[in-house]
Amino acid sequence: MPFTDDCSIVSCAADGQVRLSQLREGGRVDTRRIGKHRDRAHKLAIEPGSPYIFFSCGEDGVVYRFDLRTQSPTNLFTCLAFGANKSSHSAIVRLNAIVIDPRNPNCFAIGGSDEYARVYDIRNYHWDASTNEDQPVDSFSPRHLIGNDRVNITGLAYSNQSELLASYNDELIYLFQKEMGLGPNPNSASSEMSEELEAPQVYEGHRNARTVKGVNFFGANTEYVVSGSDCGRIFIWKKKGGQLVRLMKGDKNVVNCLEPHPYATILATSGIDKNIKIWSPTAPNLIPLPDYVEELMESNKRKREQRAHISFTPDVIMHVLRLQRRVSERDGERRISREDFEGEDDEDDDMDGYAMDFTTDGDDSSDDGDHMNPRDCIIS
Repeated sequence: MPFTDDCSIVSCAADGQVRLSQLREGGRVDTRRIGKHRDRAHKLAIEPGSPYIFFSCGEDGVVYRFDLRTQSPTNLFTCLAFGANKSSHSAIVRLNAIVIDPRNPNCFAIGGSDEYARVYDIRNYHWDASTNEDQPVDSFSPRHLIGNDRVNITGLAYSNQSELLASYNDELIYLFQKEMGLGPNPNSASSEMSEELEAPQVYEGHRNARTVKGVNFFGANTEYVVSGSDCGRIFIWKKKGGQLVRLMKGDKNVVNCLEPHPYATILATSGIDKNIKIWSPTAPNLIPLPDYVEELMESNKRKREQRAHISFTPDVIMHVLRLQRRVSERDGERRISREDFEGEDDEDDDMDGYAMDFTTDGDDSSDDGDHMNPRDCIIS
């Protein structure tokens, strides 16, 4: 949590528990449960600058607000599908992601087992939860996914400019501007209005099918988009234009989580492997995309299209991954070295890191104006 000398840590997990851990002198750690979802909890969202307040969401559809100064969390609401019978259990949207807008901490977005990213204003809710209901202030979805009951959102992120990034299972990543919203109830939005909305920026080449993958922004001004992939690579695109600029081997199986440092140009990633990797711009030279990048992207696209009419439950997916991991462990643990990050053809020579250039580039203008912000970084 912020402003706690890195001594207060909050976490959630597949058992639904939300826990607070306190680091004490001498290295002792005290941990206790402070909340619990009835199903898996994948994500927390910490209020910017607050050492006390954060939110959680779970596959039970519930959004909790925690204040560490109080004894119990506030049940804000249960997310329900638009237009569904509220008394039906099938109306519940199983939530995978929650994120707070850094420019307006009153607003947060959630995403889960349907096509819509929903935005809420915390000022519409009461702390005693007496009259709280599921009442978003806006919603977002690519036009071609509206009505598609096979897609779901696995990851969300807000940029410093309040742009909302959404990663869809077995689909692509989309960047929404505020003016692209469908309103509080997209079912009431006219087809003419939907057609008039500008299409979101798309990021492609990766594959998001086997696990619940996050997505994030990267760079001093959130000028890059980063995602993991089922192929074990980390993809980095330019936010503006969607050009793929870096491809790095991040895991022997799948890359799931990507978290940038709050203010330094450092990225932490994790996946199925038993370690967390820290990436920093230490490469002595600019590294081009590997020769096999087009083949890899085409393979990911082909697998995604082949799976378009097949769906698996999260339990089945996790069971397959556990079996795969046991096979790898049976073959023996290997000491982590450069070989762990190299492909069969020894073409993954990018483990040395990626190079960043903090000089301006005439082709890369800032989203906020015609001139490059000197704090922008260029990944090549």
